[in-house]
Amino acid sequence: MRILLAGATGAIGRPLTRALAREGHEVLALARTEDSAGAVRALGATPVRADALDRDGLLRALDGLSADAVVHQLTALKAPKLRLTADDPSNVLRTRGTAHLLDAAGVLGAEKFVTQSLVLGYGYRDHGDRPLTEDDPFGVRAGTVADHVVTGLVEAEERVFAADHVAGTALRYGVFHGPGTWFDPAPGSRPFPVPRGGGGTMAWVHVEDAAEATVAALERGRAGEAYNIVDDRPATWGARAAAVRRRPLALPAPLLRLAVPYLGCLMLDTHLRASRAKATRELGWTPRHGG
Repeated sequence: MRILLAGATGAIGRPLTRALAREGHEVLALARTEDSAGAVRALGATPVRADALDRDGLLRALDGLSADAVVHQLTALKAPKLRLTADDPSNVLRTRGTAHLLDAAGVLGAEKFVTQSLVLGYGYRDHGDRPLTEDDPFGVRAGTVADHVVTGLVEAEERVFAADHVAGTALRYGVFHGPGTWFDPAPGSRPFPVPRGGGGTMAWVHVEDAAEATVAALERGRAGEAYNIVDDRPATWGARAAAVRRRPLALPAPLLRLAVPYLGCLMLDTHLRASRAKATRELGWTPRHGG
């Protein structure tokens, strides 16, 4: 397949581009800058100079091109704001960016569309010990600042499922770990704060596994379906940080909640396990990096 990938230089985009190339797919990758274009070329993809948030410019850049599928992996997590608002950059990419990329799929004649979603869309609360499945309610608000994220995830999924010109699939990833993430094992990586005592239990997925699941979804995902993409080892934030650093940056819960309210909702209030059974059954995907 020829695939337009938005987000090729991100934490999941890099291993995804390599995984697509290994499977023999051709990748056209959006690049806003010349530096990004160079990084895309180094990954083995063909850059398309355009910004997903500039609809007219995006469609002009794609004029005359064709593709079989579009994959949306755009986020803005490298420099998160301390205070989460409705116009958070990642949320804008999930809402307006998704709409523009769906228009791009029409210009390209693409028949498939795969979008990044997150298990956090099930809601920032204590879900207990039962692993959540795709049949559980998605889009549950808790009346906190984290609802902005839930709203963005729901809108992105609904847009993709409602589009009548593509077969849309949503991948509800666990929290990413691995190279390029908050939990990067590389020496010298910047430590990320976690709650003292470990915090809540979360569903996780290594970026390499997430990339392989995305390739599987392109090849075998069903229209209008969402899939949980998680590994088999839910863990607390503290345990995840300790797995990559001997001394994680552990903060007292009140300080973490005061300094960054969103992280309080994410790391203290939320306990979330998820089942990958549907992804394994329908996509043939099994994670290889459990720890």
